Amino acid sequence: MMMAGDASESERETGVVLGFLEEAEPWQLLSAQFPSKVGGKPAWLSRLGLPELPELLCEKCQLPLGFLLQVYAPIVGFERSFHRTLYVLCCRTPACYTRNDNRCFKVYRSQLPRKNDFYPYDPPRDEEPADSGDEHRLLSSGVKLCWLCGCPGQKACSRCHSVTYCSKEHQTIDWKQRHKNECSAEASSSSEVPNSFLFPEWELVTEPETHPVKGEESLDSKCLEQVDCASSELEEKELESMAHHESQDSKVFQKFKKRIAPEPEQVLRYCRGGAPLWVSSEHVASTADVPKCPCGANRNFEFQIMPQLLNYLKVDRPDASIDWGMLAIYTCTDSCDQGNKYSSEFIWKQDFSEDQPC
Repeated sequence: MMMAGDASESERETGVVLGFLEEAEPWQLLSAQFPSKVGGKPAWLSRLGLPELPELLCEKCQLPLGFLLQVYAPIVGFERSFHRTLYVLCCRTPACYTRNDNRCFKVYRSQLPRKNDFYPYDPPRDEEPADSGDEHRLLSSGVKLCWLCGCPGQKACSRCHSVTYCSKEHQTIDWKQRHKNECSAEASSSSEVPNSFLFPEWELVTEPETHPVKGEESLDSKCLEQVDCASSELEEKELESMAHHESQDSKVFQKFKKRIAPEPEQVLRYCRGGAPLWVSSEHVASTADVPKCPCGANRNFEFQIMPQLLNYLKVDRPDASIDWGMLAIYTCTDSCDQGNKYSSEFIWKQDFSEDQPC
């Protein structure tokens, strides 16, 4: 999914792949299609070893997290990562989103070789399957999923026993929202009442970022985010030497705005081994800030989630609201193999400077 394409002679690819949102048919966002998507319930890659409570609790309010997005990002040449998906979950409590604080997010990586226990060897057909089952309630491996959020859940409704939940909190939300009126021995797996806990569901589609070919400006762009670009520490040193009449933070923010201006609807930027496009000079992650993978390998930047995504999530509130300037995801450089187990990765939250408009 995350692959660059061809650019015209007048444009040059930067090495960054941009993500945009499009509507899609529900079957196109199921696990067998290896989707990249935002909102709805997770389309779990491996059917075993899924993260569950207490792993999936917000570290601030201790409530279960909700699914934000997933990115299908196989690594060419790595048989163990022939199929590879990264999942980002976040807290639904607006008060947890304090400045430059990543404790209300979790990131997980799942990967499988081409020959595995869950999917055919050949690519899926681009057509609706005759029977896709109900993978949002019960996986083929027998793992039961929460009827509210789609994460592992073994707690069954004591009346109808037809739906399960990951926690008492999610059972209570769903009871008030819809299940109270649907609960019966013949309860169906479908519901006409919208699930307001979930974010709106979109397909995440991609295209390569291109810049006009014109001398030094093109070279400067290349230095910003390609795999061989300077590290964030060097970027900070460069910013410190800029004109004194304009603040360092303003320079970073202006560069951010200029870079995204050609494609203002982008919600994601992917460049495995590259560098993030920061929104502020404050709270910039250094190498020391990013913990190593438990396997011992370093973690490198893989993609960032843009603030434009918030426009699609319908989370605006007059008081506190879910918010970020950008979210940078760092993953194991070796994409280590932990069998069917979902591996925890690292996320860095950077907010806009208090002096900059959101």
